[in-house]
Amino acid sequence: MTKAQLRVKRIFDVVLVILLLPFLIIPILVITIAATIDTKKYGIFSQLRVGQHGKLFKIYKIRTLREEEHKLGHLEKSATVLGKYLRRTKLDELPQLFNVLKGDMSFVGPRPDVQGFADELEGEDRIILKVKPGITGEATIKYKDEERVLERQKDPEHYNRTIIWVDKVKINKNYVKNYSFYLDLRLILKSTLNK
Repeated sequence: MTKAQLRVKRIFDVVLVILLLPFLIIPILVITIAATIDTKKYGIFSQLRVGQHGKLFKIYKIRTLREEEHKLGHLEKSATVLGKYLRRTKLDELPQLFNVLKGDMSFVGPRPDVQGFADELEGEDRIILKVKPGITGEATIKYKDEERVLERQKDPEHYNRTIIWVDKVKINKNYVKNYSFYLDLRLILKSTLNK
């Protein structure tokens, strides 16, 4: 991916956020209030994630879980009824529009992971860190039911690291190597239709 392509990608992200925010700001506020009532904690929270070039940033999400601890393979059980709906429809990720506006994220790219994954990539795999993490992407679409898949595993952590993560790295490397503006448009459309 060239510097010119990264610039075009950034311009597209900013323009799209500016066009979407006037329509989505009220739904974001309503969902935040509902999540605050539902979880009895402030409806928006932030977490540290690994971003472009391995730099850490705070990602914003709508709160969906009753407990603070996010145990892999048990997220659905910890989610409130509203939380399950928000997670399934990805509405809990609406505040990430502000991450895109700030420049931490893009609409399309590898999903930003917690520390211990992308920041530990080696060799050619580090090409993934060349781009900003995205709200959606090829791996996100493929693993849209990841939580349900992990719930069925005896050792969700091991399965995630040895099967899902390895496949995501392969998919995300392919995305960076074969990037085009048309590919981003196609993935945004595919994500919208796959809800």
